[in-house]
This record gives sequence, structure tokens and C-alpha cells, in this order.
Amino acid sequence: MLFLAEFANKNGSARIINYNQVPNGELLTGTASVTGELLDIPAICIGYENGMKLKEQLATDPKSVTASISMTNQSGMIKARNVIATLPGKEIPEERIIVGGHLDSRDLATGAIDYGIGSFAILDIARTFKANKLSPKRTMQFVFFMGEEQGLFGSTKMEEEAVADGSIDEIKFMMNLDMSGNPIGMNASGANIDTTFFNDLGAKIQAVDTIYQANFSSRAGLHSDHQPFMLEGVPILSVRSNLDRSIYSCYHADCDDFKLVNKAHITNTTRFCTMMLYAVADSEKLPATKMNSEETRQFMIDNGLEENLKMQGDWKWGE
Repeated sequence: MLFLAEFANKNGSARIINYNQVPNGELLTGTASVTGELLDIPAICIGYENGMKLKEQLATDPKSVTASISMTNQSGMIKARNVIATLPGKEIPEERIIVGGHLDSRDLATGAIDYGIGSFAILDIARTFKANKLSPKRTMQFVFFMGEEQGLFGSTKMEEEAVADGSIDEIKFMMNLDMSGNPIGMNASGANIDTTFFNDLGAKIQAVDTIYQANFSSRAGLHSDHQPFMLEGVPILSVRSNLDRSIYSCYHADCDDFKLVNKAHITNTTRFCTMMLYAVADSEKLPATKMNSEETRQFMIDNGLEENLKMQGDWKWGE
């Protein structure tokens, strides 16, 4: 809705009514912002059926349509903390591999898929490293980020602190898990991606369990906790999930409920991500390299992210 609001601003609109694309009265929630700032234009979401009815009325007799809203909103600062567990590397402890996901959710539902399933998976990945006495060459950091839904606050704070103290160069890979479950492949983005490394790794995981399909891609996107690290040139690793499409209909909606959780999917996320992370953290040579500022800028342009980053105020390279 942020981009809808930008369009409305440019065209002189005074209000926004957004209707959900999912039927049966499901409602969306949130600040309608990916920056953490409240919109200047009042915006509401209504259900699909009401939206269709409103469109029909506007098309046939627009002057007959009126609407009123009575509500109370409060917005203020609170304290929140990232939770970080560190497993020191046995040979190159100054190099770090981060795996993170966010603890916070939206207010309409329990947030089971966005993002309870990933938070528990990250906890179990850390437990798996300890239980199996996995001690990779590089340091592993398992992170629960806070404030992702409000504007990537927790991950941005971690990135800003790393930039300030010069330790950003120690972060060699960041795996982000967001609405991730039941992986069937991997996605890696950055400079000099070693596709042979990831294809070989996928084949090894598939040999352990054929549920894993060893798919590999190299794409880049925005609006999750990987973004602050990616903007510093850090290579990003994520999974290609295999959740039922109906689950995504409950994104930021009141149907994001525990009944959607599949224990086997969480187990698969833990198993396969542990294999991926250990392989990267224990590799002789990392399968991607950190980009400098100019390389990162060009990477954003090549992946079609420049306009969105400028729109949300996160473009770091001027005009």
C-alpha cells in the first residue's frame, strides 16, 4: 500500500480505500508503510466483497456513495530488543554468517506464518548446531530481529552498529528467513555467486532427502530483514519455500492463525537450512563476495530495485 499511497499523493487524492484481493471478508492490517512512518493520507482496508460492491456503486452512481470512519489510533515509541546467539568459528572467528528472522507480527492475528514458523526454525537450527557439535570455520550468529513489520528496525539497528564500529566487513553472508517453510531450493544474491557450489550443495541435500528438489535461483528483493545488509553489499541467502498458495492469502491478515502451521514443514526448514548454513560457514572459499558501494549500486539497478528504494527513502547513492 506504500506505493498506492505514493500514487495517491502524486494525483492529489485525499483518502485511500484498499480492498483485499482474498475473498470471504479477510482483512489486511498494518501501517500501510514499509518505512515505519505513518502515511499522510488516511488509509483503510476493507474486505473483497465490500470492495466489489463499492466499485459497482461507484461505476453506476458515484454521487450516491458516502463513507464515514470512526476510529482511535495511537502511535508511539516502545523498547524492543534483538536476540542474538553466537557460535564462535573454530578457524576464522572474525568472519560471520548470520541467520535471522523477525519475532514481531501484525495485530489482527497470531502471526503463525508471518513469522512464528521461521522464528522457531531459527531456534531449532541453533539447537541442531549444538546437538550435533557442529563447529564451522566461521562464526555463526542466530538472530531474532524485532520491529521488522514496522520498518526493519531491528535488522537496520544491527547493520548500523556494524557499520559504525567497522565490523560490517566481518559479515560475509546473511541468511534471511521470512514466511519460509518446507524448502525445496535456495536463492543466493550478490557478487560472484558460485553457482557450482550451490548446485553441488543442493544435490547433496537431495541425496539425504528427495523432498528437497535442489532448485537454485539468484534474485534480489526488498522489504525484509536482509535489506539493510544487502544495501551494504553483503551476499544474501534465502530458501525457496513450498507452502500451499492458500497460506499466502493470509499474509498480514486475520486468518494468519496457528491452524496453518505444519510441523513437518518447520522440521524440513530446520534440517535443510542447517545443511546450507554449515556448508557456507565451513567452506574453504565463500561462494560469493561482498560488494563495494559502486558494485552494490549497480546490483540494485540491475535487479530493478532503484525506483522502490528511492520511493521508500532508502536509496544511498543520491540522484
